[in-house]
Amino acid sequence: MSQITAAQVNELRKKTGAGMMDCKKALVEAEGDFEAATDILRKKGQKLASSRADRSANEGVVLSTVAADGKKAYAVMLNCETDFVAQNQEVIDFTAALLQLAVEKECDTLEALKSADMNGRSVVDNITDMVGKTGEKMELGAYGVVAGAKAFAYTHPGNKIAAIAAFNKSDVKDIDTAGKDVVMQIAAMAPVSVDKEDVAPEIIEKEIEIGKEQARQEGKAEELLEKIALGKLNKFFKESTLINQDFIKDSKKTVGQMLQAADKDLKVVAFERLSLV
Repeated sequence: MSQITAAQVNELRKKTGAGMMDCKKALVEAEGDFEAATDILRKKGQKLASSRADRSANEGVVLSTVAADGKKAYAVMLNCETDFVAQNQEVIDFTAALLQLAVEKECDTLEALKSADMNGRSVVDNITDMVGKTGEKMELGAYGVVAGAKAFAYTHPGNKIAAIAAFNKSDVKDIDTAGKDVVMQIAAMAPVSVDKEDVAPEIIEKEIEIGKEQARQEGKAEELLEKIALGKLNKFFKESTLINQDFIKDSKKTVGQMLQAADKDLKVVAFERLSLV
């Protein structure tokens, strides 16, 4: 067996990002063959990913950005097991690279991003490599894309929440201010849809049932439950749909009124919110 030098170990570490001892063991196992050692480390990552498949990955990194033409915004969530790993700069940089890849490849779905080519291999394979480096389960937990005449993105400090939104117009004097305000509103207030007409039927049905049960437990007459529940539903629309929410920077107006003040025809056509908290 050939002698493994510190220089070889260091070279393999620089290429793979694996720990020094892991690199040395891989080189010993590969009898000094650099490419074989690289494959061993990759296989170790795959084995570790498999062994951790049943572990919870509730921490991670969330980032967002806007494409160069300003018409699309993207957000990505890379999950891991601990906040310690999530705060590792290499993990943050890797998430940023995934986000940039999504922009370059114009990935419209999570599956498209997972299968996208990254350094000659799929994104999923690259994530498996990161599992080998970090020793934790890692996965793409969520992904969002919005498109319109003008798009905006906001990543909250700490990389745990991101919001993206697209508008129907770009030729508005204060569009940049309005756009920034809207994505920050989405990040802070977690609306379920743009307007009440966009709320999913199953959510409405659930809120009505909750409202009825609350009224029933308060001792209200059975024949009044539907009316009371509909009243509670209107409160839900006010609190949980974007343009009907109180504007966080000025609670005397709604988000819709803020947009109307910028331009009477300005509308949010789509938004996404990714959150780890």
